[in-house]
Amino acid sequence: MEQQELDYYWKTVVDTIQDGVMIVDTDGTVVSVNRAFEEITGYTAEEIVGRSCSVLSCSTCQFARASKGCHFCLMFEKGVLRKQRCAVIRKDGRTVHIVKNASIIRDRDGVTTGAVETMTDITDLIEKETQIETFRRELNAEDRFHGMIGTSPAMKRVFELIANAAQSDAPVIVFGESGTGKELVAQAIHEAGKRGKNPFVKVNCAALNESLLESELFGHVKGSFTGAVRDRKGRFEAAHGGDIFLDEIGDLPMSTQVKLLRVIEEKVIERVGDHRPVTVDVRIISATNRDLQERITEGAFREDFYYRINVIPISVPALRERIEDIPLLAQSFFRRIRLKSGKAIQGISEEALERLTSYSWPGNVRELKSAFEYAFVACSGKSIGPEHLPPAVLRQAPPPAASPKGDIVSEDMDTVKKRRLEDALRRTGGNRSAAARILGISRTSVWNQIKRYGIAP
Repeated sequence: MEQQELDYYWKTVVDTIQDGVMIVDTDGTVVSVNRAFEEITGYTAEEIVGRSCSVLSCSTCQFARASKGCHFCLMFEKGVLRKQRCAVIRKDGRTVHIVKNASIIRDRDGVTTGAVETMTDITDLIEKETQIETFRRELNAEDRFHGMIGTSPAMKRVFELIANAAQSDAPVIVFGESGTGKELVAQAIHEAGKRGKNPFVKVNCAALNESLLESELFGHVKGSFTGAVRDRKGRFEAAHGGDIFLDEIGDLPMSTQVKLLRVIEEKVIERVGDHRPVTVDVRIISATNRDLQERITEGAFREDFYYRINVIPISVPALRERIEDIPLLAQSFFRRIRLKSGKAIQGISEEALERLTSYSWPGNVRELKSAFEYAFVACSGKSIGPEHLPPAVLRQAPPPAASPKGDIVSEDMDTVKKRRLEDALRRTGGNRSAAARILGISRTSVWNQIKRYGIAP
């Protein structure tokens, strides 16, 4: 095979490679590139060949030139470069994150004639790492408690009750309007308690009729009813050693209440169609948005059952009762939905935030989250304004007072945290431990925030 034909085949092979390939001489002048290089950098071969490779503004090469004063790069001294992360600037000005490998080229006499470099575009990987880090910060945020967000006094009381209830095996009932996060409270009690490593089983009492509900809760034996073709364990047996969450317990049929009363008192269940008792070790956590005292008066709820499940009551406040938590919730929903949607929306306008804080939120936190999902669909610009909020929010909220426009981004949330910390320190005469108790965070977090925000002693 002639040399010219070999060169042609070699060029075809190099152009097939998905990694960018660049060959330079000893002065850093580009001699040859492949097609993948053109795609990664935006430069065509005609535009880049004959120019210095410094046009790419590689972050590591800049460092090498600055530190050593070399006219090109340290790679010629090292002879080889392996799996180095860096960034280059495309022709259009965008930054591309790459991993590069390089090696010097020598002729038959051992004289260095240039170098070859390959580059792999890892921009997508860097973006995924950034997303993961964002999620990690969300999960570890100081204003979070087992997935719940809030620094208001009302939510701090809820968090304290959750922590105490988690150390007990007594039945817990969670009261609250629809959308306040009662299931999150139940989940937090389970996770924080000694049963946290065991099952957490959920049952919606309002979703099933009486006969199906008893089968779901207690299981059944083969032939106990039409369609019972085999024995089946119920939710109580599935939750053995852990917790069972009975949501919408105010809709529980009276007959089922009687059977659950026995479960609480004797720790046994009976499958439908069977009379053999099965011992279960389960703590009951229930929830309702109904007034159970009223249900008792109506004759729809047993008073003795009410007192057995109402050992540790926890009331979750409505969102309108903790308006100070709306900016924190808004920030969290904004970040999560932005990551999920991929939209390049930068923030929330102050006017939109004022609309959010002046709305009564009958659907509570669930409705607030839905409002942000709506806003991300409606918004095609850089910032969510009041015009992007659901019609119900705009109809009820009064027009906000005129104020300088801006975006509520992470820096603004820092301003809120700084103001709260300064207020807590003033109230406690600078006592960091007392300020930490007021804010519901650790003393270390107070110290870190003092340094972060530059708060004077």
